Amino acid sequence: MAWLHGIESLAKADPRPATVDASFRRYFRVKSDISSYIVMDAPPEQEDCKPFVRVAGYLEAMSLNAPQILEMNLDDGFLLLSDLGTTQYLQELQNDPRSSDALYADALRALSKMHTEGAAFQSLLPPYDDTLLRFELSLFHDWLCEKHLGIDFSDEDEASWRATCDMLVANALDQPQVFVHRDYHSRNLMVTSENNPGILDFQDAVEGPLTYDLVSLLKDCYVRWPEEQVSEWARDFYAASDSSIQDQLDVDQFMRYFELMGVQRHLKAAGIFARLNHRDGKAAYMGDVPRTLGYIVELGARYEALGFLAQLISERCLPTLQENS
Repeated sequence: MAWLHGIESLAKADPRPATVDASFRRYFRVKSDISSYIVMDAPPEQEDCKPFVRVAGYLEAMSLNAPQILEMNLDDGFLLLSDLGTTQYLQELQNDPRSSDALYADALRALSKMHTEGAAFQSLLPPYDDTLLRFELSLFHDWLCEKHLGIDFSDEDEASWRATCDMLVANALDQPQVFVHRDYHSRNLMVTSENNPGILDFQDAVEGPLTYDLVSLLKDCYVRWPEEQVSEWARDFYAASDSSIQDQLDVDQFMRYFELMGVQRHLKAAGIFARLNHRDGKAAYMGDVPRTLGYIVELGARYEALGFLAQLISERCLPTLQENS
């Protein structure tokens, strides 16, 4: 409050909670006589604002609609940001499913721009490398299966799990590498009247797989669309992609990358939801785990290499989740 009231136009501002975040960051909405702003409170001992500031600059240089940083106090973890409004994609899609075509068209155009314009910045980002990919996969094994569900892996299970991880990591590293937002989905996109969508929560951006953000968007942990619709959107994205991408891989290879990338993404997300529950006391995300893992079961019949995983989820994870709900 002392920092905020030291900003002349906000000397009498009364912050109100703006949104709930899965991290340690908190967001508040404040209003002056003429405008509305967002204040981020990111405790420095848990959160580092510098990547947020850096990536916001990259997105602004791409003419994408990310919050502008108006004031900052990095020592205490305070940022004053422009306000992108109150309507998440998720909220709009739930209220009016017919809006999906227009909203996804905008989100896909913005993502395509992030890939093409982001080429100038991607080498400045941390790499989405073997170590990070495997750590994320371990979250499913350690936090959901072992910690939350009490599933014991036999030696044979462990060998099958390692083989699955090897395949998924190879799938990610084999892809063309691009600017990756890393959490591009309906809760981090805002409906805006100009330059839609507004893009949030981009501080963990990396240089990584071509299809990562696409599958985060289209196979969303929070809202699900028919498989045929998802495939159509993904194929349209490929058709509109830069010729350099199409020269490297055909649409069938692209779709294989896309679908297997989703498996890595959904295992990671399910593990994070379990970790949020046990480590941070945030249980609400557990309700999204069945939808998240359902994407993997759906693919199991089409990919022999997913046999162990699909069976583990359908026969051991989902039934136990249902029993505990």
